[in-house]
Amino acid sequence: MMDSIDARASVLVLVDYQARLMPAIHDAAVAVANGVLLAQAAHVLGIPVIGTEQNPSGLGPNVEPIRSECSTTLAKTHFDACADGLVQALHKENPDASQIVLAGCEAHVCMLQTALGLLRAGMRVWVVASASGSRRPGDHAAAMARLAQAGATIVSHEMVLFEWLGDCTHPRFRDVLRLIKAAA
Repeated sequence: MMDSIDARASVLVLVDYQARLMPAIHDAAVAVANGVLLAQAAHVLGIPVIGTEQNPSGLGPNVEPIRSECSTTLAKTHFDACADGLVQALHKENPDASQIVLAGCEAHVCMLQTALGLLRAGMRVWVVASASGSRRPGDHAAAMARLAQAGATIVSHEMVLFEWLGDCTHPRFRDVLRLIKAAA
């Protein structure tokens, strides 16, 4: 099992940052900002970005800063997006996809169940704690603990960005560094 994230095998999945849900999420602005930063860096590095929306007819679309960064947005009714075609969407975006960087809301419901579904599907999953949220901090913490126990790797957004780059001589290093500094 690889311990580092390989950009060539990665897809970024942003789960349910929906406008009607976000006002109830603890530190929602931080989760959204970090999700956007991940997506912007993914674009710079040629990594596909997929969004999901839980029951969009009831909860509405993802907030615009997230929605506009996603090349594909999967509408779903299951809490686990894999049950609504996420694995197929991943392979359509990147046929070599085996490493999923995942973030979203609510961390202990849809994001957790989607991560578990991806693990069952044989994917390597990195969950970005700093770009995920729940209404209550305790639920977020419980989700991270359970996901780590289930085999996902819990990371911060900067851990992901620098692993995607791998080296300060990467041709897009300065572009990603500019994004990081602009977000700070």
